[in-house]
This record gives sequence, C-alpha cells and structure tokens, in this order.
Amino acid sequence: MNVETILSQIDLGAMALPEFQRGYVWNRDQVRGLMDSLYRQHPVGGLLVWVTKTELASARGDGQLSAGSVELLLDGQQRITSLYGIIRGKPPEFFEGNKQAFTDLYFNLDDETFEFYGPVKMRDNPAWINVTQLMQEGAGPTIRRLSRITDLDDDVADLYFERVNRIDNIKKIDLHIEKVAGDDKTVDVVVDIFNKVNSGGTKLSKGDLALAKICAEWPDARKAMQKRLTKWEQAGFTFRLEWLLRCINAIITGEAMFTVLANVGPADVQRGLEQSEGGQVIDTLLNLVSSRLGLDHDRVLGSRYSFPLLAHYVVRRGGRLSDARERDKLLYWYVHTFLWGRYAGLTESVLNQDLGLDRRSRRRD
Repeated sequence: MNVETILSQIDLGAMALPEFQRGYVWNRDQVRGLMDSLYRQHPVGGLLVWVTKTELASARGDGQLSAGSVELLLDGQQRITSLYGIIRGKPPEFFEGNKQAFTDLYFNLDDETFEFYGPVKMRDNPAWINVTQLMQEGAGPTIRRLSRITDLDDDVADLYFERVNRIDNIKKIDLHIEKVAGDDKTVDVVVDIFNKVNSGGTKLSKGDLALAKICAEWPDARKAMQKRLTKWEQAGFTFRLEWLLRCINAIITGEAMFTVLANVGPADVQRGLEQSEGGQVIDTLLNLVSSRLGLDHDRVLGSRYSFPLLAHYVVRRGGRLSDARERDKLLYWYVHTFLWGRYAGLTESVLNQDLGLDRRSRRRD
C-alpha cells in the first residue's frame, strides 16, 4: 500500500493506534533520516497492524473509527506519524508528542539535503523548498515557481525539476503491511507481539512495557494518567508518564521495579493513581517543596525520583504528616538526595533500597 493511501486510511478511521501504544518519540535527526532514505529509495521497513473488530478496538485519540474492522498500528507508528505530519502539515488524531520534530522541514535542491527551517540560511534562497508545501500542492506549482527564476540554465532547471518530482513521489512509495488477525489474537497476545517487535526498534523502557500491559487491561489508563500530568504541567511542573507510573508502583507495591506490576490488576493501579493525585499526595509534596524550599517550577525542581518514595511515605502514614518536625525531617532528606545525587545513577536499585528501609521502619513503628 502506498504512503498516500495509508494516510487516507488514517483520515477515514480505517487505521489507528492502539491505546496501549506509547506516544511519538522521534527527534528531528530521525525524521530527516527517514525522508532522506525515502528520497533515495532506500528500504525503510514495513508496517505491522492488528486487524480487529471496530467494536472491540481501543484506539488512541478522539477520531472516529471506520465501521466493521480497523487496523491498529503495532509497528511503524514513528514513521507513519512523521510522514503524516510532513505531508498533511499537521499531526494525526492519535498524536501525542512534540510536533516540532516534523514541522518546517525543507529540502535543498543543490546538495539534496533535508534540514529544518533556519531563516539566515534559507530566507530568499530559492534552492530551499518547503517539503510540506510541495507535498500538499504537488510538484507542478513548485516547478512553475522555479521556472520563473530567470538565471537557471536548462541543465540546472532539469535537475531541479527531477528532484522536486522525486520528493513528491515519496507519497507513491509502497510500504509492505504485515497483518495480525484472527479470533485468537486477544489483547494480551497482541501486546506480547507489540513488545517483541518494538524492542528491536526504538528501545522500549521497562516503564513502557509495564504501561502496555496496564493499558491492555485498563484501556483508559494512559488518558487518566495524562490528565494528571497535564494538571501539573499547567502548574509549572513537567513529568513523564514513566515517573507517575513509578510513583503509583511505589504506593501500591512498595517497590521500585516495574516487573512487580505484572502481578497487579487494573483496580490496584486505579487505586494507586487516586492515592497519588486524588488524595492530593503529590500536590501536597509539590506545595511543600515550593513553599518551604522555593522550588516552585520545573526548572529548579531537583531529585524528581525522590517523589515515589515521598509519596509512599505519606500514603503509608494516612495521607498526611503528623507535625512540622516530621515535615522538616522529610524535606531535609529530600534536599540531601539532590545535593548528593542520590538518584542520579541506578535509580531503580537505589530507590528500591530506600523503599525497603521505609517499609522496615514503618513495621517497627
């Protein structure tokens, strides 16, 4: 199936992204590499999709799915999202990430390189063309604009026109699509396939794998967690999904290792999320370090991986600290974690050690 048809399938809701997929993580170098490979007709790999009934599908975003069946992308999200953003000039409905990774991509007709817009280098230089504009208008209007440049000799003009057409023809390149289908392909089976396939590409973290499993059992998990992260971001603190998941893990299991979540059900995860945010534990901790220490913004916040232990500590004590003395002792410990770089290295093992100390001290109490 060619690239343009694949993008049309996304627009029609016939192809989407499963809820358990992570967001867009590519950077500009990866986007430029993809476009350069396609321009030079180098292989970029195929796609893997899960064909499932629409009524059973749990897809990312608010887009309407096509009736009957839908193809959910298991492998190829980063490539297809990049192409969609460049060709359509906007992210797809299921997008979550940094759209600047594929915005304002230009191509130099002289040296055949892709770069992102830089006004000093590109302004008033007709050899730099906007790739998205070319993709949307087609080769014809771009060629007509170039033909009005009077100082182009015939050989250069022919070379430019050939290169413009090669970029426009990227939309016609066929990508092989491998399909996973059948009644035996349950969500658990597909998540396992997804994990195995994607571990060979942009490597999945342990948090990604844990979140994939949780989303397979609780499809709205990512959306629920993202809602909390958005609230804290609006207050000036930017955290990753993996950070919140580690806080939840510490609260419900007392452990730092994501592997323990394999034995945790969706109800427990929901409970941990409610305790972390619904009970205002993390809000309370952020207010504490803001008001008492002056660390009131993401730019000055230190030792963010202390928060799983801090949240565990507060939840285990009924959601609040007993007095100002306990509060100040906790803040004293927190300050020393970033002064001494307590969680700057092997975060999981050190955090797990500290959680173990808190569990033992709590039992003694």
